[in-house]
Amino acid sequence: EEVLTRQRDRGASFDVVPVPGALEIPGAIARLKGQYDAFVALGCVIRGETVHFELVAGESARAIMDLTVQDQLAIGNAILTTEDEEQALDRADPSRRNNAGHAVDAALILAGIGQDT
Repeated sequence: EEVLTRQRDRGASFDVVPVPGALEIPGAIARLKGQYDAFVALGCVIRGETVHFELVAGESARAIMDLTVQDQLAIGNAILTTEDEEQALDRADPSRRNNAGHAVDAALILAGIGQDT
């Protein structure tokens, strides 16, 4: 919430686009490219007892990077991959790790690269 307020104060506008899971985030971004100057991928994948964690964590990160490099989209990635809920809460908390805030900042920096040329 703090990040959203700060960006509104700077004149930024944004939409929240819910998706079923972390694997669907890159697909949503791909479908929405051209409609936004930047994207922030927010999600959390907590390790379980199967290989599903590795699949979701790796494939979502790869697809985000592909969109960033190949399609030259400005994407801040805050899809958290954690061992447990405690780690997730630590990384999401704005007063602690604030990964979402850092992802917003990264997306805005990427969106500004090349804008002055």
